[in-house]
Amino acid sequence: MIIHVNLKSIARKSRSVKPAAYEIPGCPATVRELILAVTEAGVREYNERLDHPLLSCLTKEEIENKARAGRIGFKVNYGEKKAELFAAQENAIQCFQDGIYRIFLDGKPLEELEETVSVTEKSEFTFVRLTMLAGRMW
Repeated sequence: MIIHVNLKSIARKSRSVKPAAYEIPGCPATVRELILAVTEAGVREYNERLDHPLLSCLTKEEIENKARAGRIGFKVNYGEKKAELFAAQENAIQCFQDGIYRIFLDGKPLEELEETVSVTEKSEFTFVRLTMLAGRMW
């Protein structure tokens, strides 16, 4: 199944949402299964980039977007260490429980790991990574 995911980090200077499509096995029934499947797809994509370091070209629009964000670069992994699926999945579950990121299904927040989800090819997920504020309030 292919699911559509919007990725957003509040910390990004570009303030843009990056759409992505992930191919996942089966159809997740709970938030936990969704997180595990999306993490597996992300790890697979990351490891494939390590195996196939191709020179990519950036369009003018991509260069402008990256310049606004403060960094222009290719999707190159400079380290050679592959991601470990089990560790990444454990981390993704823990981060969800700790409130490091939020997940929305068609605009509705998903709150609990065992919450049931109804996923179709038209479903749209949004993952928002939250940034903790640093500093003191006087």
